[in-house]
Amino acid sequence: MSISAPLRHALVRSASGLCVALALAGCATWQAPPQVDETPLRERAVSAISHGVRVSATVLGSEDSKRMFGADVTRNGVQPLWVEVQNGTSRGLWLLRSGTDPDYFSPHEVAWSMHTMLGGTTNTRMDDYFSELGFKNPIPPGATRSGILFTNPDHVTKLVNIDLFGSKTLIPFSLFLRVPGGTEDPRLAQLAASSAGAAVTDYKDLTSLRAAIERLPCCATDAGGTAQADPLNAVGIGQFSDIGAALVRRNYRRDAHESDLSQRVFGRTPDFVMRKQAQAGSPATWIRGWLAPLRYQGQLVFVAQVGRPVGGRFVPRNDPHPILQGNVDEARNYLIQDLMYSGGLEKLGFANGVGAAPYSQPRTTLDGATYYTDGLRAVVFFATRPRSMSDVEFLDWVPYLSEHDIPPPGDPADAHQ
Repeated sequence: MSISAPLRHALVRSASGLCVALALAGCATWQAPPQVDETPLRERAVSAISHGVRVSATVLGSEDSKRMFGADVTRNGVQPLWVEVQNGTSRGLWLLRSGTDPDYFSPHEVAWSMHTMLGGTTNTRMDDYFSELGFKNPIPPGATRSGILFTNPDHVTKLVNIDLFGSKTLIPFSLFLRVPGGTEDPRLAQLAASSAGAAVTDYKDLTSLRAAIERLPCCATDAGGTAQADPLNAVGIGQFSDIGAALVRRNYRRDAHESDLSQRVFGRTPDFVMRKQAQAGSPATWIRGWLAPLRYQGQLVFVAQVGRPVGGRFVPRNDPHPILQGNVDEARNYLIQDLMYSGGLEKLGFANGVGAAPYSQPRTTLDGATYYTDGLRAVVFFATRPRSMSDVEFLDWVPYLSEHDIPPPGDPADAHQ
């Protein structure tokens, strides 16, 4: 069907008018704030001092984002973090962004998420503005520098690592920050400040500590304490900030699901749940941890479950009922290898306590999943980073390195540790 000349001209004029309208709309959607006042952020920031350096940080909420950026970037899954560094040393320092969030967003990425179709010069001004607000390296000797890091969101108390690198030195900080509009976690605060009490035994030597670890329950239970749940196949020892820092550096984030809360140890739900964030945000390895009534030379002792879902990283991101993958030793060993690269591992050993369950006679957990195991729990000791991988001490407990890493018979799919 042919279109008459008048109608064709009318369509062209309409299309041209639409393009102009879109371009003007794109220009009108964003304006840079006339000025940026960091005072409200500085007033509520959490600070720490170490080796002549003072670090302050706070999490920006939606209103902060609108005031600072002229737009609410939190709607796009970005959590801005304001950081200020006062360098009182005689050397220049660099803030290592990947130490704060291995999957941090660059300023241009965040600006791009706010671009509009046919935004033209407005999009370019947005790129420049976001880049200007980003934290700038280096921090010269005697100087103070502040700026924004764009991180992945936390919805409860946020553990923030700030690693400052200089010539032959690394100055690490770990801060616990309130998330505006988020959920306060009183249990986290209690764990961070926990000290030995009347019902807590503080062990002074490794021999007695090992015996106490092997006496811990083999597994979690249901709420009634009658049915066995997942195996407790790991123990972490150290200061809470050091443990959290090592896990964050390897991209573990707090992420508790309803299914995690069905398991009890010492009569309570997990004190924390963290998941390794994999490709496209899919959760992989999980860690459910409980503070144990033990200490080692004053340090906290956590007993934990380490597992992966059936299907691993191919499981839908929001699957409400992940099923435990049967080779729980694989998940445990993956965590160990991951932590070796965290820079926060001091010692590693293996102890009994779970009880062996061969591949031919697996155990069944609460949701009907089955698992098999060599019966050992990994015991990892954390220290303030940085630690070299070659400095990790292997404890002479169960001689795991010389006897294990053997696939179960008839299970080639689970042969990789």
